[in-house]
Amino acid sequence: MTDTTSSQPAKAWSGRFSEPVSDLVKRYTASVFFDQRMARQDIRGSLAHAKMLARQGIIGAQDLADIERGMTQILGEIERGEFGWNLDDEDVHLNIEKRLTALVGDAGKRLHTGRSRNDQVATDIRLWLRDAIDQILALIGDFQKNLLDVAEANAATPMPGFTHLQVAQPVTFGHHLMAYYEMSRRDAERFADCRKRVNRLPLGSAALAGTSYPIDREFVAQELGFDEVCYNSLDAVSDRDFAIEFCAASALLMTHLSRFSEELILWMSPRVGFIDLADRFCTGSSIMPQKKNPDVPELVRGKTGRVNGSLIALLTLMKGQPLAYNKDNQEDKEPLFDTADTVIDTLRIYADMITGIRVKTDAMRDALKQGYATATDLADYLVKNGLPFRDAHEAVALAVRAADVKGCDLPQFSLDELRTAMAHVPGAAERVKDDVFAVLTVEGSLASRKHVGGTAPEQVRAAIARARSARA
Repeated sequence: MTDTTSSQPAKAWSGRFSEPVSDLVKRYTASVFFDQRMARQDIRGSLAHAKMLARQGIIGAQDLADIERGMTQILGEIERGEFGWNLDDEDVHLNIEKRLTALVGDAGKRLHTGRSRNDQVATDIRLWLRDAIDQILALIGDFQKNLLDVAEANAATPMPGFTHLQVAQPVTFGHHLMAYYEMSRRDAERFADCRKRVNRLPLGSAALAGTSYPIDREFVAQELGFDEVCYNSLDAVSDRDFAIEFCAASALLMTHLSRFSEELILWMSPRVGFIDLADRFCTGSSIMPQKKNPDVPELVRGKTGRVNGSLIALLTLMKGQPLAYNKDNQEDKEPLFDTADTVIDTLRIYADMITGIRVKTDAMRDALKQGYATATDLADYLVKNGLPFRDAHEAVALAVRAADVKGCDLPQFSLDELRTAMAHVPGAAERVKDDVFAVLTVEGSLASRKHVGGTAPEQVRAAIARARSARA
């Protein structure tokens, strides 16, 4: 029979137990090989805690000096890749504490006074996530800058706008790109708002009930750059709603980028041919030498499902937990870390990929000759000349049917043909004058939508100017 008990040194909590934990349980419950990425945040939090303990007279000045010296050495070992992570010490916190005690003796043992791993890990996660959000916000800014550059260059480049993937009305490519800018602007707002709730200090809540030591939580919050403390010790150590909120914001951002990716893939298809992507974002086929596959946007679509899955995992993790801390919460880190990594990598590559879009303006313009893109403009023309909108709608629908039979677009009709096509709607034909053909041009259609938020090139440029001003 295999011996599954451990012969390793006793754990920090082993005094209560009559036998050591089995190796199988040890491997199953350990988190050190994924939570070690919070080591810098753990050290930072511990140093602030130690400084507070000394300030309050709970530990001596020499203890603080020894702790600071030991932590400096440990941080150097971690940064140089020399730190010996040990599965027997379960997690990042105990690994660092054990190394500190080996370096500075009893001072290392005194560091944990007035805190628990419960409030320690909650603090580390918040510090780590705050750093991740700051990085994400900077990367959204990079994405927006490059998106605005491409939109400005194509503020007047006409393309079909679609509903139901059918040609609807003319827009400009710049206007289309600015839709994704607006999505990214809301994404940035969500992350910035989420950061406010992340930036609250749990430390001092101890295991669940607080501590009897005369601690100063506000001092620690100030040292670590938190806006305020968590005001209920049970809530502080047990909830992960801030992590769920981050994953929700991430899922929305990835959904927006997935939609953009779907369009890039569609536009790059030879059957559409609106754009080409730079070769560095594409791959070939192992069997078909002609292929140029848009792998990066395809992977963004796929990774969006991964991020959505992490959100569901965290929601499911929390939904059945009673107060306060439960071991379930160890499972919060891998989905959270993976979500942040995925979003950061995706934004970094997307910001670059935007600069690699080559617009095929002729193909976009040719596509506007299909689908009667200016039909709505013709209806609006009739309304402005006194015909009720529902009658105008019917008259233009008849004209479209006639054009479909003839195999031409509306601007290719003669004036008489256009009038004849509308003749069944009372009052329609006589309202069609020679100036109707200016309305039926793509440029005329675009220029007419000159209100705020419209697709007129002047309004697209104004939107870009507003965006640049807001980012400045």
